[in-house]
Amino acid sequence: MSAPLRLGWCLIFAALAGCASHDRRLTSSTTTYLTSGGGVVAKSSGVGIQDTVSYWDGDGVPGTSSITINLGEQKAFFYKDGRLVGVSMISSGREGYRTPSGQYKIIQKSKDHVSNLYGDYVDQDGNVMVANVGVKRDAKPPGTSFRGAPMPYFLRFHGGYGLHAGFLPGFAASHGCVRMPERMAQIFFANVSRGTPVRVVN
Repeated sequence: MSAPLRLGWCLIFAALAGCASHDRRLTSSTTTYLTSGGGVVAKSSGVGIQDTVSYWDGDGVPGTSSITINLGEQKAFFYKDGRLVGVSMISSGREGYRTPSGQYKIIQKSKDHVSNLYGDYVDQDGNVMVANVGVKRDAKPPGTSFRGAPMPYFLRFHGGYGLHAGFLPGFAASHGCVRMPERMAQIFFANVSRGTPVRVVN
């Protein structure tokens, strides 16, 4: 296996460790990684792959909001009265943690949400001692505390599942949440309210 492919596999395992990550390899502009199809891709910026998908044309458009999340396309579509006004690239749940399909509604908005399941174990000064942990599977080392991974602009739509700003590697990589580019997460957050319909399709 070539060096870029080995690095790619390592980064995939790192990326799948949680809904969000503090792993510097995932934000380095020099990192290469594997796509879901096995190709090696170099990042074009420090915040994930280049976004050539997302847009917003909904300002000033009246109507009732709704969201459709298409897992196969890895996109979220925003509608007002059935008219498409915005699209966002996403990263949904990976195999074994797939985002559930169905008809839902926004049940919580939390701008500064943090995960209570995934994050890091840190020392008393906030230094990361163990990164990308799951509290249900990883024992907490003595003298550390849990710091939840940030999930800004969180829009909960079913159980522990929600949309939020996060890292997008170009494929389904989360523990079930739907990650979005931060600018799109901000826009979606500002344009929905509790009760906004959310449809998740395969």
